[in-house]
Amino acid sequence: MRNLSTVSLQVMWNRLISVVEEQAQALIRTAFSTSVREAGDLSAGIYNKAGLMLAQAVTGTPGHVNAMADAVAHFIREIGRDDIHEGDIYITNDPWMGTGHLHDITVVTPSFYKGAHVGFFACTAHIVDIGGRGFGADANSVYEEGLYIPIMRFADRGRVDQAFVRLVRANVREPDQVVGDIFALATCNDVGHRRLTSMLEEFDLDNVEVVGDFVLENSRRATLERIAALEPGTAEGSMMSDGFATPIEIKVRLTIAKDEISVDFDGTSPVDPKGINSPLVYTKAYACFALKCAIAPDIPNNAASLEPFKISAPENTIVNALHPAPVALRHVIGHLIPDTVYGALDKLLPGTVPAEGAGPLCNFQVSLRPASEAARKAGAQRAEVLTFNCGGSGARPHLDGMNTTAFPSGVMTMPIEATEHTGPIIIWRKELRPDSGGAGARRGGLGQFMEIGAVDGHVFDISAMFDRVKYPPRGRRGGCDGSPTKIALDDGTKMAGKGRQFVPEGRKVMLALPGGAGYGPASERPRAEVLRDLALGYISSDTAKEIYGLTEPDAASVEAGLKHGELPASGEGRSAASTDK
Repeated sequence: MRNLSTVSLQVMWNRLISVVEEQAQALIRTAFSTSVREAGDLSAGIYNKAGLMLAQAVTGTPGHVNAMADAVAHFIREIGRDDIHEGDIYITNDPWMGTGHLHDITVVTPSFYKGAHVGFFACTAHIVDIGGRGFGADANSVYEEGLYIPIMRFADRGRVDQAFVRLVRANVREPDQVVGDIFALATCNDVGHRRLTSMLEEFDLDNVEVVGDFVLENSRRATLERIAALEPGTAEGSMMSDGFATPIEIKVRLTIAKDEISVDFDGTSPVDPKGINSPLVYTKAYACFALKCAIAPDIPNNAASLEPFKISAPENTIVNALHPAPVALRHVIGHLIPDTVYGALDKLLPGTVPAEGAGPLCNFQVSLRPASEAARKAGAQRAEVLTFNCGGSGARPHLDGMNTTAFPSGVMTMPIEATEHTGPIIIWRKELRPDSGGAGARRGGLGQFMEIGAVDGHVFDISAMFDRVKYPPRGRRGGCDGSPTKIALDDGTKMAGKGRQFVPEGRKVMLALPGGAGYGPASERPRAEVLRDLALGYISSDTAKEIYGLTEPDAASVEAGLKHGELPASGEGRSAASTDK
């Protein structure tokens, strides 16, 4: 093989990242589920022959992205290295070998060039329905949560296993959608393979080994340099969660050493009887993500850049649940892990990490059905509708938190139009929630109000997947807490934050999603920024006066300040994001 310059290798590294990004965009364009094409709940990546991840798409969620980093090694072991053939496509939704729950399907495709095996492409997407009880926390074991697909062939040397397709169709509520998504995943990998083939031809290469070695060596070195520049030390952090029926506690012990950062979850609550448990692969994904954001955010994700972060947890804790624990809502616990890690990291690296945010995605799934036989005859229909929604993110040391923006998941809030298109659901209200962001020198991002109902003639069950009801986001360095989650029917009847609950015909579900916490004392917030928050409706006049100390003459000057451009422009230290990001 010809010698390649560092510049050429760097160009090819960038090309690999663009290849997997196109791979991800192909999945978004071809997927059937709104969770993929509207919310971006997916990941895509390329691996070398050994199963080490070389590059991942920028589009995707940390729970998929970092968890999928370990997946291909499982496929190689289960399929057998000598039984991998051109035209094969492999599949699984194993929570412990994939990305943490049955609703995520992972597809792996070996890539061949000139008849030789050169690597793998892999992708993952959240499937709206996988059978069983449906997406929710109500199951008592993983057996109740849906169809389990062990690591197996979806296609054998180019021939799709039609018996497998029939089996899937017979076990899910939305067969066209689920099977369509599986084919979209396979197509996604094929797009990556074709782009890689073009790259190898362009650069006159026979494989990706030399490029892969360059990627891994430089990523490992750069990450270790960042860690070595830190002051060694150990600190602890903790986080309370609503749990399902009883609260749970997540504990961490974080240690910065010369050549690694370790996070140990010893002392964390045991496995919960209901489906909010997280397999270690998912816990590891979000713990690594938190550390990378704080320590090495600009180093691309791959096997080597993740390697120096060591994550451990005792077996059968809620962050290392073993089979057959129910794990459908593993994201509720997993999305709290970065803020838990940051509680410890803030003690070692002050002024680096944000205040706590809403954390878990504020998801719910609605199962609609005709309210009566007469309604059915009049056209009422069954439908499963999943929506992804966000509270506010925590304020950062030098910037306000972002409104209705998902951290750490990165999943986008789904537009009302897309949600209502999937079934007879009505989103009556969706708007920013004033005063929900914690006050501080930097204000927490706002949550949102939502009202959900159904088209006349329908009743529905709502599977609630909320947290932060009892334990709202906590402020950092003197900042105030964000507002908690609230859920009730429109007649005032309180509802549980988690679990499947019936909603009668004509009733609405009223949601107030949490705001992010503030950073630093509210007394240190610049007057002009308080005025702007008041003018935009982010805070009320009572909050402006009682918390920020704004007097009546100040409040009266808001309109004049906006008119004469005396207030900070949008985007300077804050986000004016709408709810439909």
